[in-house]
Amino acid sequence: MTSIALAPEPVHAPLPLDLLRQFDVPGPRYTSYPTADRFVEAFGADDYVQALRHRREAGCGASPLSLYVHIPFCESLCYYCACNKIVTRHHEWGRQYLSYLAREVELQVAQLGRNASVAQLHLGGGSPTFLDDAELGELMELLHRSFAFVPGGERSIEIDPRTVDRQRLANLAALGFNRLSFGVQDFDPAVQQAVHRIQPASQVFALMDDARSLGFESINVDLIYGLPRQNDASFGRTLAQVCELRPDRIALYAYAHLPERFKPQRRICADELPDASARVRMLADAITKLTGAGYVYIGMDHFALPDDPLAVAKREGRLHRDFQGYGTRPEGDLIALGVSGIGRVGATYSQNAKSLDEYRDLLDQGRLPVVRGLALSRDDQLRREVIMALMCRGRVDFDAMGEAFAVDFRRYFATEFAALGTLVASGLVRLSDHDLAVTEQGWFLVRAVAMVFDRYCRSNRTRFSRVV
Repeated sequence: MTSIALAPEPVHAPLPLDLLRQFDVPGPRYTSYPTADRFVEAFGADDYVQALRHRREAGCGASPLSLYVHIPFCESLCYYCACNKIVTRHHEWGRQYLSYLAREVELQVAQLGRNASVAQLHLGGGSPTFLDDAELGELMELLHRSFAFVPGGERSIEIDPRTVDRQRLANLAALGFNRLSFGVQDFDPAVQQAVHRIQPASQVFALMDDARSLGFESINVDLIYGLPRQNDASFGRTLAQVCELRPDRIALYAYAHLPERFKPQRRICADELPDASARVRMLADAITKLTGAGYVYIGMDHFALPDDPLAVAKREGRLHRDFQGYGTRPEGDLIALGVSGIGRVGATYSQNAKSLDEYRDLLDQGRLPVVRGLALSRDDQLRREVIMALMCRGRVDFDAMGEAFAVDFRRYFATEFAALGTLVASGLVRLSDHDLAVTEQGWFLVRAVAMVFDRYCRSNRTRFSRVV
């Protein structure tokens, strides 16, 4: 809705440590606005059905869908994990889960209409590769029977390297997946032991070679800093190995230690966690090493090689952001399937039941398993556009945004403009009469910039991870 401006070019000089420390506060990741903690149970399945019907009535005017399928199962517990997962070695649970996914798909299709166009598919978890090849094939057949996939669209899947080999990767390619994301977190053996995730670096390197030879279009690696037993030297070695591995994309997340909310984290020894200063140094070192190795800083925690579509989209001002993070596809509706899945249809968000028992019970009743969500107000929609413009393009055009929402932008956000002074003084943003632009250094702390315009974030930040 705002005019397109090219995003700042990546910073190759180290980000000042004092700046990182100054803005190391809790804050949302803004895969949505308002964030999921603002969803309410007053929004239920009936509201979601109404949103689906509105989309169907739009007919050919509706843009292609994105699909997200949540597979909650894992064979072993990673102590750092805050995902919605079920740890089990009972693989028969996967087949039963597929039968419930089939019921949910039929209920969705009954409202959407069969063969709605889909441009993007992502399987997440848990560990989607908990399902065997036959089960994944059954899932893909179900989706193809129900939706019309756009040729050349993105089809991605999260991979636990411990659960696949070359043959499994070949089978995934045969099923149509063209993007992979490997969960690495850290290559250091001591750190892996502390978080209960042992996977030799040699295994990941071999799988990377296999994936490339099989023709996958893009391969991502997930890393986490701030884990127990990490230090500057050990994480530096992991970064060097990742640069040697050279994935197309890197997601570098900060570990948020919230044992009161996430039971598995209670198994982590808090005394072994790096302190705040060490975390800041690790982030600064990662920025320096990865950009020095040729990666473009996309925003938030994401890096990509210069010729990757994500880096190209950033240069051309075409980045978008949704529940899967940064992407190249224009904003559109997201249908989420499975336990705890979060979707977006029109000006609404919805979330499925978080427990497997409740999810199955609702489907047994013939009901969509949506248990909470949100219908966005006009203020929510305006602030979402502002925050996404900052997160994706690094610039807000006051006149264009004000015209789109029929408001006097400066007057509407008078409180926010008063709060921008600290960011301007710190060199994170430039403010003119016509726009707000994120600087090169500000791009690394763009969450802190976006938080200024978050009406809900003012009251309670403690439930969020830290910006650094």
